[in-house]
Amino acid sequence: MPKSNRQRRLLQQAVVAELGLLALDGSDPQELADYAVRVVSEALATPMAAVLNLRDKHLVLQSGAGWLEEFEGSVFMNATDTHARETLSASEPVVLRREIPIHLAQRGIVGGMSVRLGGAGEAAGMVGAYTKQSREFGAKDRAFLGAVAAVLTGAREHTQTVRALKESEARARVILETTVDGVITINEEAVIESFNPAAERIFGYSEAEVVGKNVHILMPEPYHSEHDGYVDAYKRTGQRRIIGIGREVVGKRKDGSTFPLDLAVSEVKLPERRIFTGILRDITERRELEQAVLSIAEEERRRIGQDLHDGLGQMLTGTSLIARGLARKLHALGIDASEDANEVVELIKEADAYARTITRGLVPVEFATHGLDDALERLASNSARLFSITCTFGARGKVGSDDEVLPPDVSPHLFRIAQEAISNAAFHGKASTVTISLIRSTRWLSLRITDDGVGFPGLIRSAGATRLVPVPGERNKSTENRGMGLRIMHYRARIIGGALEIRLGPEGGTVVTCSVPIENNDPS
Repeated sequence: MPKSNRQRRLLQQAVVAELGLLALDGSDPQELADYAVRVVSEALATPMAAVLNLRDKHLVLQSGAGWLEEFEGSVFMNATDTHARETLSASEPVVLRREIPIHLAQRGIVGGMSVRLGGAGEAAGMVGAYTKQSREFGAKDRAFLGAVAAVLTGAREHTQTVRALKESEARARVILETTVDGVITINEEAVIESFNPAAERIFGYSEAEVVGKNVHILMPEPYHSEHDGYVDAYKRTGQRRIIGIGREVVGKRKDGSTFPLDLAVSEVKLPERRIFTGILRDITERRELEQAVLSIAEEERRRIGQDLHDGLGQMLTGTSLIARGLARKLHALGIDASEDANEVVELIKEADAYARTITRGLVPVEFATHGLDDALERLASNSARLFSITCTFGARGKVGSDDEVLPPDVSPHLFRIAQEAISNAAFHGKASTVTISLIRSTRWLSLRITDDGVGFPGLIRSAGATRLVPVPGERNKSTENRGMGLRIMHYRARIIGGALEIRLGPEGGTVVTCSVPIENNDPS
């Protein structure tokens, strides 16, 4: 018995609601299309309905009601047919007119309507209801078919999104599992949420051992105790110390050993929270190579200094003695050239003193015997003579304390950093006064060199490191050399686990500070 219009409207509303629920439940797109054509055929009282996919220039039957099964997958109509073109370009259902597409006409279709599938972009296909007898389709019938198409379009887009998300997650998982860099994610409380295989190899922990624990277990002291304070300060003030900035830090393995690593941290804002992702790389081999290069350079310094002392120094001393004897003979003979000879003697003595000052700067001092304080005091004295400046040394804290424990390579690198900073101040900064300070606290040893020179033109802080920016269009050899000195000082600071800061002084000049963590034997 034919349904009344009211019954058909109620059925159409129920069909749309049911389709929507099935789509939300994540039903398979093919099953959803099969169900849609059956209920559309029933709700519109049309013997035939179809869901068509657009492939190249053809509309292919994906699912149909009232068609023979062998028609599925076959060409239903050409996308260039008038009815197909109108439907694929319209936002509303299009009623089939007199010009029936040949593929429909061959199947006895004389009436019907279609609506496009697809969102705001390109059309993906059509859904239609067809009859073998002429009939009219009212506005509510067209609205119903449009609603069905909207549900199918939404389900398709959802499926595509889910598929793309799964593919993206799979790709991300493969990248995380195969990358040589460690990748760690933490939440706002600094608790580890993920730990990739590379991070497992670097730190010696399995993911299960660290997930759910505070990230500071991967840090040695004093960074371990200070880290939570950095996180709290960022949450409170928004001031970044490391987020978005690559820098070198010190890590601690499961066995307690420490090592240098490059770390870049990024912030990811999720709908209801935020996480932080750290990408890190063990740079132990790089630091060992840099250490080897600096050791070779240090040995070459020693050789040149020894050659100056044993070769040039002795030659100048011998020449001075000969010139002094010659001056005496000329004076005894009453020859006027004796005064010139005496002047030559004085010049040779000055050259000898200058060479010995250079030698003392090249040959490493005996830190184990005299200590870093005495070495820096001698450096200040030698620099004053060598550069004709006022150079002084002062220490604060426990001067030369026996409680202080420094690795054997720390003092030589601090000495060389001070030497380079003084040289920069004298040659490039045109300073007349330089002050060397050694400041000790319970956890840090800081070397500070302050000068009253012209400062560092073009000095900026970028990505956590100090660098020089040359004047555009100019090639300044002095600036290049000075930039190389900066890089060497940074290398030395990193090798000993310290941090180098170079800034302009409050009243001009430059302040160079190198801070390194120290251990203490004081049991208290």
